[in-house]
Amino acid sequence: MSYDREKAVQYANTWWDKGNPQYPYFDNDCANYVSQCLRAGGAPMWGAPNREQGWWMEGGNWSFSWSTAHSLRWYLASSTKGVTATIVSTPQQLDIGDIIVYDFENDGRFDHAAIVTKKVGDEPFVNAHTYNVKERSWDYTDSPASTANMRYLFFKIHDQFTP
Repeated sequence: MSYDREKAVQYANTWWDKGNPQYPYFDNDCANYVSQCLRAGGAPMWGAPNREQGWWMEGGNWSFSWSTAHSLRWYLASSTKGVTATIVSTPQQLDIGDIIVYDFENDGRFDHAAIVTKKVGDEPFVNAHTYNVKERSWDYTDSPASTANMRYLFFKIHDQFTP
């Protein structure tokens, strides 16, 4: 099974400014939204019902990696099953459907997640929830949450899912 980046981006563009009623909506909804986009692209869920394992949403419950940016960061960095990714060094290496996580304070805790939905030349643009944005510059420097210390991780989602 392979990742359909176009479907992930179509979903991201459909739901960028509102919640899909098929899913819960959180006050801090960025990781939930990114997870929904990954799922729309075909990413398989696994690990239920253990909230500390895998990446999943099922029966009104979900894994921490589905719903929390910092946990999604750890899942993408270490997963060897289902949706997997590689950390790349620059945002220019990303394609549509890839993921960026943000540590606004550079304190080691990643606060936000976004999905790449457009590229202009080599520069990616992202969609995100919590403060809903469509096609914002990847660096988020125009965000009120932006700080001079901000740190990013760039996740290149693997095109094939691992059983």
